[in-house]
Amino acid sequence: MNDMMIGVDLAKYVFQLHGASMAGDVIYRRKLSRRQFFRFMSEQSPALVVMEACGSAHFWARELVKLGHAVKLIAPQYVRPFVK
Repeated sequence: MNDMMIGVDLAKYVFQLHGASMAGDVIYRRKLSRRQFFRFMSEQSPALVVMEACGSAHFWARELVKLGHAVKLIAPQYVRPFVK
């Protein structure tokens, strides 16, 4: 696993991605549809993926683990401090 962390904001139609180094340097910010999200994540080298624990997060976590990523689901009350 490399030194990258990907924060994912799941929504109904468009997902927001925030790629950063473990030191906190922003690498990219992307806005992707569901299909684009899966394709984009399959092209990424294994990384730590962080997302809010919600109904669809468990599905996406299983799919991302199949692609070789490490996934962390965080409780909603910790999302706002994580964004900062």
